[in-house]
Amino acid sequence: MTAFDLIALGDNCIDRLTGAVTADLVGGNAVNVAVQAAMLGLRTAYCGSVGPTGEADGDRVLSAVAAKGVDVSLADRRGSATSVTRLNVAPDGNRTILTEDFGACAGWVPDAARLRTLKAARHVHIGWLQDGGHARRVLARDGVSLSQDVSVNAAPEDLGVEGLAIAFASLPEDQADRAESRAADLVAQGAKGAVVTLGARGSLALIGGQTWRAEAPRISPVDTTGAGDAYIAGFLAARLNGADVPMAMAAGHTCAAACCGHPGGFPQ
Repeated sequence: MTAFDLIALGDNCIDRLTGAVTADLVGGNAVNVAVQAAMLGLRTAYCGSVGPTGEADGDRVLSAVAAKGVDVSLADRRGSATSVTRLNVAPDGNRTILTEDFGACAGWVPDAARLRTLKAARHVHIGWLQDGGHARRVLARDGVSLSQDVSVNAAPEDLGVEGLAIAFASLPEDQADRAESRAADLVAQGAKGAVVTLGARGSLALIGGQTWRAEAPRISPVDTTGAGDAYIAGFLAARLNGADVPMAMAAGHTCAAACCGHPGGFPQ
């Protein structure tokens, strides 16, 4: 039996929320996916870099993640400060990123020992990772089941999709008519499948040459921070538990809707 069902690789941060919601919370795409998947019952781990030993923000990230049942033994501590993202939450719950300081996440690359552990997982999800695509290429070469959120990543060299089982992307609601072409582009570029989330307009999946659409439940969000990450976790957890694509899309939307009911990417 492998040690983990899912390892989320990449970013973490302190989310500093202002506007309709005022809070300092732990977040980041990879962290949110790891925590949400653990809340759904998967054996999960987080692999990424935080600030130096003893730094309050870094300690807080690892403590919050571990408290949700996520293994943090793959976390690295560097000299740079833990990443901080400042967001504004509007009265309707929609959030806007104001500034991002990637701190310890910037330029971090998993070492050989961490890559060996990643290769033993049932699935690896890559969030924001500024490594020029190195981890994706190494893991894909060795047959690891991979997904990546290509809507959050760092730069063109980090955004290749060749070897991904699923490329996750997102589009604004007013661009929902582009979802099918966006998914087709990702598959044409080398992903085996693609899922495009569209906020309140639902989602579209192109997997195995077949296209599915799913509706999002109608909700009144408190805060949409991390909703896309929650969708990814719900989708992946369902698939790892044997669900078909439509069931996984429904699970993704259920998880995203629950995430919108509280500030931040997971309850804390």
